[in-house]
Amino acid sequence: MSGRGGGRGGGGRGRGQESGRGQPSPSFPRGGRGRGRDSRRGRGPSGPPPQVAPTQPPAPSAPAISSSTYHPSSSSGVESLSREVTQKLALEPQAATTAPPLPPSSSKAIRFPLRPGLGTVGRKCRVRANHFLVDVANRDLHHYDVSITPETISKNLNRRIIEQLIKSYKESHLGRRCPAYDGRKSLYTAGALPFDSKEFVVKLIDEDRNRASSTSARKERQYKVAIKLVSKPDLHYLQEFLRRRHFECPQETIQVLDVVLRAKPSENYTVVGRAFFSPNLGQTGELGNGIEYWKGFYQSLRPTQMGLSLNIDVSARSFYEPILVTEFVAKHFRHANLTRPLSDQDRVKVKKALKGVKIELSHMEYAKTYKISGISREPISKLMFTLDDKKTNVSVVQYFRDKYNIVLKYTLLPAVQCGSEAKPVYLPMELSKIVGGQRYTKKLNDQQVRSLLRATCQRPRDREQNINWMMRANNFQGDALVDKEFGIHVKTELALVDARVLPPPMLKYHDSGRERSVNPSLGAWNMINKKMVNGGKVDFWTCVNFSLEYANISQQFCTELVKMCNSKGMEFCQTASIRIRSARPDRIDQTLLDIYKGSTGMTRPLQLLIIILPDQTGSYGKIKRICETELGIVSQCCQPKQAARFSNQYFENLALKINVKVGGRNTVLNDAIMRRIPLVSDLPTIIFGADVTHPQPGEDSSSSIAAVVASMDWPEVTKYRGIVSAQPHREEIIQDLYKTVQDPQKGVVHGGMIRELLVAFFRSTGQKPHRIIFYRDGVSEGQFSQVLLHEMDAIRKACASLQEGYMPRVTFVVVQKRHHTRLFPTERDQTDKSGNIQPGTVVDTSICHPTEFDFYLNSHAGIQGTSKPAHYHVLYDENNFSADILQVLTNNLCYTYARCTRSVSIVPPAYYAHLAAFRARYYVEDETSDSGSTSGGGKAKDRNFEVRPLPSIKDNVKDVMFYC
Repeated sequence: MSGRGGGRGGGGRGRGQESGRGQPSPSFPRGGRGRGRDSRRGRGPSGPPPQVAPTQPPAPSAPAISSSTYHPSSSSGVESLSREVTQKLALEPQAATTAPPLPPSSSKAIRFPLRPGLGTVGRKCRVRANHFLVDVANRDLHHYDVSITPETISKNLNRRIIEQLIKSYKESHLGRRCPAYDGRKSLYTAGALPFDSKEFVVKLIDEDRNRASSTSARKERQYKVAIKLVSKPDLHYLQEFLRRRHFECPQETIQVLDVVLRAKPSENYTVVGRAFFSPNLGQTGELGNGIEYWKGFYQSLRPTQMGLSLNIDVSARSFYEPILVTEFVAKHFRHANLTRPLSDQDRVKVKKALKGVKIELSHMEYAKTYKISGISREPISKLMFTLDDKKTNVSVVQYFRDKYNIVLKYTLLPAVQCGSEAKPVYLPMELSKIVGGQRYTKKLNDQQVRSLLRATCQRPRDREQNINWMMRANNFQGDALVDKEFGIHVKTELALVDARVLPPPMLKYHDSGRERSVNPSLGAWNMINKKMVNGGKVDFWTCVNFSLEYANISQQFCTELVKMCNSKGMEFCQTASIRIRSARPDRIDQTLLDIYKGSTGMTRPLQLLIIILPDQTGSYGKIKRICETELGIVSQCCQPKQAARFSNQYFENLALKINVKVGGRNTVLNDAIMRRIPLVSDLPTIIFGADVTHPQPGEDSSSSIAAVVASMDWPEVTKYRGIVSAQPHREEIIQDLYKTVQDPQKGVVHGGMIRELLVAFFRSTGQKPHRIIFYRDGVSEGQFSQVLLHEMDAIRKACASLQEGYMPRVTFVVVQKRHHTRLFPTERDQTDKSGNIQPGTVVDTSICHPTEFDFYLNSHAGIQGTSKPAHYHVLYDENNFSADILQVLTNNLCYTYARCTRSVSIVPPAYYAHLAAFRARYYVEDETSDSGSTSGGGKAKDRNFEVRPLPSIKDNVKDVMFYC
């Protein structure tokens, strides 16, 4: 295959003139682009992006195609790319044409693209955001390192130690300063302490014994606390950064202010990450099984265009109920009769549910806490231990009767085991009370999730009122440390933000329908009088029904489903190729194998298997694993209760899914058909989506799963091929984007997810992509640089491995949903039916990054609760997107999601990657759920920490959108 071919408007990219853009170059790193290494007009993320009008640029000359596949390049060229990518990312930024240049503060820092001006498309409006402006007086900040001996791991204990230190030494040794402490190693002051380094002795009374009836029972502990000056964070640099005069964010200064604002809540409430919870912050409620929810608030200090902003949002978390362990066992395991012994299976479940939980014994004259390490194998009636005299053996039951005059009721239950295996402490469940305020970190079951959502789901107006209430409860103005000591003033009103509502795109349907196109209203439309723009053809299909309760619906169900598919534009053969059958749910494996064998005698393989699931949940993942990785069958699973209703809406939804699973398209952006999508329609463009899903809490050895999808149908960009890969536990960077294997015969063999998808794109379209748009889901801000460096390097290497000098322009955008920004309407006539802001609402002002290219986009209509906008942050942009072009493209793509006639909340390629990753988890984990959109929840079959490769998805399955 030829070089990139064709210019992009003339002129080389580098300062030298030895190679223009359209000329192939023998020097691989330049890739025929004429980009000198010292060029200041390089195409790094911060090169000066010209204003791009939303019109079609001139198309380049068509590249010559020499074969049906790419030519691999030399491995030495590939190896040089790490350095090249790192150099490109470290190019000194220049401002957009709309802003003055910013001086770099560090030559080593990775620069993300600057904002190329603000967007202008759409109807202007104003919204309120749960951001509160923070003003900071000029203070002389000091950062001190704290070292406590003996070392403690409890932040609460650390806080008590420092609190006692301040109380004892504030007047005599601390210069009357009130420090702010983060609970670990850092102490901050608004002015210098009278020393650079000093050691203090702090005495604390044991918390377990402070309620003792006599002073002789008290136990005093002594700690040494060393305080040493580390640095002097400068508020001036923060102010300069917020004014866009300093480029690198002074994170340490923000950390100081954040710790100050969190100091009081950390003392008063239970801390979970960046959030605070307490029964005093709202109504608590039961979630069932001995678990309850507490309400609270999330709090984070952020630099924004309007200045420093405190982001506050209401939140809720699950906690253990403060009840006796016997009550917990009765609730959690529905073990109503506690006078009967637990089975071995239930005993293991109790141990798993309670291990690590703190309990307290209230029968003693003072409360003492323990941490549960296990559950005894024997019932408590059979447990013996040796008294302190090291001679007398006594039963636990007798010990409590003799010493405390307590007759134990539930002697057939095991004992709670605390302490070590060598020196276990056995405590009766009926006397052990779970300490309140302990977060329940395990996965909630479906019923608990529903209960939590019901309790916390709030309409926008109610949520806004609750946020205001939380803000008043914080009372920062009345906090001496915040207001007086550090001079921090937090405004009490939600920020008023300029926003715009982007227009919805026109969607194209087939010309044979009564309605050939539609303009969606408030993020929704329907299929009435419309036919799919490309209806799939299904000649070979059958159905199997695993439901016992609805065993007789198969024939009528299939008739109605086929009828719906045909009415919406598909060509669906009315008779099944293989006899429609019913089967027992305990014979899933054999039944699917029989169907596969029956299909091998046909002229063509089975295109679609319709499956009515068993009545009991738990088989979905197994069915998908067998069909997709063992037999190569594309399947559509149906819930039996839904199927039995014979609802037209349900049949229509199934038709949408089935059409894309057999290679059809449901709808296409009209602008794509008309070739007028800026920076997509002019040149062959591939749009990627990528995501990584991690195992549920408590699974320490299961692999994380990465998924990458890519569009295969330029210029329509609606069909996405998906690839999945296992990688190390909780590893966020995608490992298999590009990889090489040393083959004894072939030498270095290039591979990886990006390479495979680029080859598939070429086979599908006959063209190589000239442009890559990469939407990356699930990356936190702290990982931006790391993910960008590794994954951009992998993209570069994958491209170069296909053809020497092949370097399509890349735009790398992170998609974030796990944030706490919420947008509220200011006018009633600017809402959707749920009271939320309207679909298409975009914000790139006030609450966004001071200098970088990011925006919030609420692309979907709310159904219940408060809508959460997606946050898009551009980390790399060689295509020079303007704010309008990227925002409109992203919003328009949200209307092309295949599974429903609604716009969705995140851009579909990222959504599809999410679905594909969760589908792959079913391939390796046991089943506990029938939903493809939540984590499997089962225990990994193989507990080894070694990453097990996923079973390979059959090629014919990968060719279609099997994950829908």
